[in-house]
Amino acid sequence: MRLPKHTLACLLLIALSAQASAKVDFTRDIRPILSDKCFHCHGPDENTREAKLRLDTQEGSRANLDGVRAIIPGKPDESELLHRILTKDTDELMPPAKSHKKRLTQAQAELFRQWIAEGAEYEMHWSYKPVAKMPAPKMKDGGKFVKSPIDAFILHHAQAAGHQPATPAEPVTLVRRLFLDLVGVPPTPDEVAPFLADPSEKNYERLVDKLLSDPRYGERMAVPWLDLVRFADTIGYHSDNFMEVSAYRDYVIGAFNRNLPYDQFVIENIAGDLLPDPTPMQKTASGYNRLLQTTEEGGAQADEYVTIYQADRVRNFGSVWLAATTGCSQCHDHKYDPYTIKDNYAMAAFFADIGDRGFNGNSLPTKRPPEIIIHNPENLARIQQLQKEMNALLPPANQKKFQEFQDRKNRLTSTLKNTKEKMPKPLLIMVRL
Repeated sequence: MRLPKHTLACLLLIALSAQASAKVDFTRDIRPILSDKCFHCHGPDENTREAKLRLDTQEGSRANLDGVRAIIPGKPDESELLHRILTKDTDELMPPAKSHKKRLTQAQAELFRQWIAEGAEYEMHWSYKPVAKMPAPKMKDGGKFVKSPIDAFILHHAQAAGHQPATPAEPVTLVRRLFLDLVGVPPTPDEVAPFLADPSEKNYERLVDKLLSDPRYGERMAVPWLDLVRFADTIGYHSDNFMEVSAYRDYVIGAFNRNLPYDQFVIENIAGDLLPDPTPMQKTASGYNRLLQTTEEGGAQADEYVTIYQADRVRNFGSVWLAATTGCSQCHDHKYDPYTIKDNYAMAAFFADIGDRGFNGNSLPTKRPPEIIIHNPENLARIQQLQKEMNALLPPANQKKFQEFQDRKNRLTSTLKNTKEKMPKPLLIMVRL
């Protein structure tokens, strides 16, 4: 499997940073070892915590436990943590001998020694840190490589590790990479020719702008997003019946092509139908909440699947919007991250008013109620034209009475529907005509 280019770039930067820094970094060097070797017994989950020792927090690591401190900053030889890692006494060895493969290597033990000697400072996980603008390194010999602040960061770390930038790609290679990155397909000979005739920086910028305005750009960007939100056109369970949600796909593609601000994208996905006077596409965006795997099996227990769907929504919300593994706390306090089982079900309460029980049997009139109709532009224009023609056939007085009749009918229909369903207002799924 070929890794995405941005993933390779991140891995390269991490590797370069590790080589470039002599000081032990808690996030990079220490936290992964603690998480792998120690947190099960000395982490966030109080149900599995041993000896009242917490190593997931700075305060816990320095606590006085019967006269003993796991870490004494600046004094590795007086720190019980290092003693337990290095001891030959199997009764005191940590992790205990019965854990087998959990034993720390000599190199890892030396990292702990150096870290404690340097002060044993903990760091907040990067995903929880407030975003702060970092000044770009000032590169004296950046040359043509540094064209943006990002280039300065890359060159700084590369040079610190003894590397130099690769030579510029040939124009034909460059334009091919550009097409694959922005629209997901290689260029045709006719698309390549204008750039090869004039591979100047100005012409390159024009080509970038052209591809960013290409409808295929939104399609390319939407693909990984649709994977994240578990988009599919079938229900997944049992008979895997068809599920019409293509309007959500079109919404995501359109959001990228319109360069919709991310904060607005978040709001519309999570609660677009709750906005004041939401547009049809904002309602469509909230269909994100109904993209999960569902069942239409006649024998399914409704309450069971309400719980299953609720857990899925919390899990997906955590991974997509928070970059966090909230799913583990469905059954117990998270053993490696600061999420409790209480947090999980408190978050689940935000989705409790989604009236999607997702099964049919003989108890519901439709398979996935409720649904909204999303017309394509041609149909919508025709409907609006017919509405105008109908209004023109009625005298003004009759138009008013007709509208009053329609409003009353809609209110009665809504009241009857709410009485039958006896459930909160749900979010929406889409049907295209």
